[in-house]
Amino acid sequence: MIRKKDIKNLAEKIEGLKREHRLDLSLDEDLSIAVMNLISLEEHFFFTAAKTGRQEYYGLIDKVREIRKELMKKIVKKEEGEIWCASKHLLAASMRLIEAGAKCQRKGSKDAAEDMFSKAYELYSIFWGLNLGMIEMSEAKQLGGGRADKGSEGRENKGDLTERLNKLVQDLINCCEE
Repeated sequence: MIRKKDIKNLAEKIEGLKREHRLDLSLDEDLSIAVMNLISLEEHFFFTAAKTGRQEYYGLIDKVREIRKELMKKIVKKEEGEIWCASKHLLAASMRLIEAGAKCQRKGSKDAAEDMFSKAYELYSIFWGLNLGMIEMSEAKQLGGGRADKGSEGRENKGDLTERLNKLVQDLINCCEE
């Protein structure tokens, strides 16, 4: 159950960030997608090197990694614990789930595709929730306890925070703003 107070607080935070122009979130969203693709490039160069035996591809990993780290510094500001690595893995997993969803969709598995896309968006929303300071660690427990499927028991326990984070991404982060 979403409380009116939580919705009001989230809306106020979103409007405050927009008014203050502290963050160019359209730029940040573009950078987050670029980081996703750079992570994928690191993986592809690794597998290409391993499959072909051509060591030069390992050198490309280093170049791509340096660019990825430089771009991540622009959007991942929190240095608490392992937020940097968690952010990288949230983006990487989100990208892979998008690609898996597209493959499911191409094969005609609409339900599987929707499930993959939903999980990708949830992970992407968690990334932004962490990096915009919108997740209170006291609330983070709501995300734990295993992933519940739609309609499963336990979904309501994490629904409030997940819905708020999804709404944050929907309302605040818009790559189409110039």
